[in-house]
Amino acid sequence: MSIEPETQKEGKYIYGIIRNSEPINYGNIGMGKRADLVYGIIYKGITAIVSNSPVIIYEARRVNMITHEKVLEEVMKHYTVLPVRFSTISEHNDDEGVLRIIEKDYRKFDEMLTKMEGKKELGLKVLAQEAAMYENIIDKYDDIKSLREKLINLPADKTHYQRMKIGEMVAEALKKETVTHKNTILDVLTPLSDDLKINDNYGEMMILNAAFLIKNTSEHDFDKAVYNLDEKYGHFMTFKYVGTLPPYNFVNLVINTKGV
Repeated sequence: MSIEPETQKEGKYIYGIIRNSEPINYGNIGMGKRADLVYGIIYKGITAIVSNSPVIIYEARRVNMITHEKVLEEVMKHYTVLPVRFSTISEHNDDEGVLRIIEKDYRKFDEMLTKMEGKKELGLKVLAQEAAMYENIIDKYDDIKSLREKLINLPADKTHYQRMKIGEMVAEALKKETVTHKNTILDVLTPLSDDLKINDNYGEMMILNAAFLIKNTSEHDFDKAVYNLDEKYGHFMTFKYVGTLPPYNFVNLVINTKGV
């Protein structure tokens, strides 16, 4: 006797929430190899952006993350969007399950959309250029510069411990300089933003890894401020400025798809 394979359950993948009352679709750009139609499910002026999807847990692989982000980027071209956590899937294979989710969390969505209206996330990473930063430190710190000059023409095997000492002094100076430059940059940019999220640095040469929530009306001034900082410090720092991004750092939207 043959056993029929179990049919994979179908549901709705939820990308984000927007304020909208009109039918909307973004074509076949949905999650997974099927590239299902991405469209809106509307309830009283609030819309969930969804696509059909098997009810599975999508791995946080690059291809999946990029698909999720590209959908949100398309939506952001015309709407303020609340990004929903990656791999959020309603286990109902019709619009009714998503409509019940919007109805249940309507007030929360409405308040969050009002708070985020007319704003966007911009990302900034600032990294020290290693050789230029070390030269800047040696020029700035007289004790390091003096010791280095004393040792520069002496044989390395006879000045091992002194050279180790210079290395320790430079490392300590680098920590101080990183904090100083980070605070200088934030002093310029924070007044131009509505909110700020400082993320963990990776590597000792990273000075700042931050996300800024910016009003659309302030974007020009913020762009100009970043440009001016790059002009001033670009000889020993690299500014990696990214935008416009879904406000991942400022919206923590976890939707409970169970029981609805």
